Amino acid sequence: MKYPFVIFDWDGTLVDSEARIITSMQAAAKDYGWEPALTDEAVRNIIGLALPEAIRHLCQGIDDNGVEAIRNGYTHQFLERSNLDMPLFDGVQDGLQRLKKAGCVLAVATGKSRRGLDSVMPEVGLGALFTHTRCADETLSKPDPLMLRELLDVTGFDVRQAVMVGDTEYDLGMAKNAGMDRLAVTYGAHHPDRLQAYQPVFVADRFKQLVDWLLSD
Repeated sequence: MKYPFVIFDWDGTLVDSEARIITSMQAAAKDYGWEPALTDEAVRNIIGLALPEAIRHLCQGIDDNGVEAIRNGYTHQFLERSNLDMPLFDGVQDGLQRLKKAGCVLAVATGKSRRGLDSVMPEVGLGALFTHTRCADETLSKPDPLMLRELLDVTGFDVRQAVMVGDTEYDLGMAKNAGMDRLAVTYGAHHPDRLQAYQPVFVADRFKQLVDWLLSD
C-alpha cells in the first residue's frame, strides 16, 4: 500500500448527499427569510465547509443571530429529509473493505457536525470501518489543517504516512496546509480544474480507481 493512514472527506467523496444538503440549506434560508433564494450552484460550492462558515459565505453580511438560526434550521431540515436517499458512491463499500483488509487505518475528516455525522453513519453502514472521525464543530473548519493534525496526533502517524482524499478544494487545501499528500475525486462537488490547482498526487474518476492506485506497488 502507498499510505498506511488514509483520511476521507465524507460528503461528495464517500456519500452522494448533495441533493439533501442543497434542499436542506435552501429550505433553512427560506424559513429564515433570506433573500434572494440560494441557487443550487451556490450551495454546491460550499459543501465541505463547517456550517457557520458556509452560511456566512452564502449569506453575505448576515449577523451571528442569523447564522445560528439558519444553522439550526439546516440541521432540522437535514434530519427531516430522510426520504432523500444518500447512497454510497459506486465502489465505496467494497473499496473501503479492501483498504481495511490490506491493513490501512481509515479515518474521516468532515465539515459536518458531530451530530450530523453520527446521524448519517448508521444509514450507510460504514462506521465500523473507521478508526477515528473528526468533525468541524470539534475543531476548525477546512481548509484550516487542525483536524488533520489532530488525527495524526491521536493515531501517532507521521504526516508523510498519511493521505487526504476529497472532492473539494477545501479538502485538498486543508491537506496542503498540513503538508500532507492529497488525492482528488472528480465525481463530487467541485470541478476537476479547481482540484488540480492543489497538485493532488492522483486524480480518480471512480472510487475503485482510487483504491486500486492506493493498493498498487
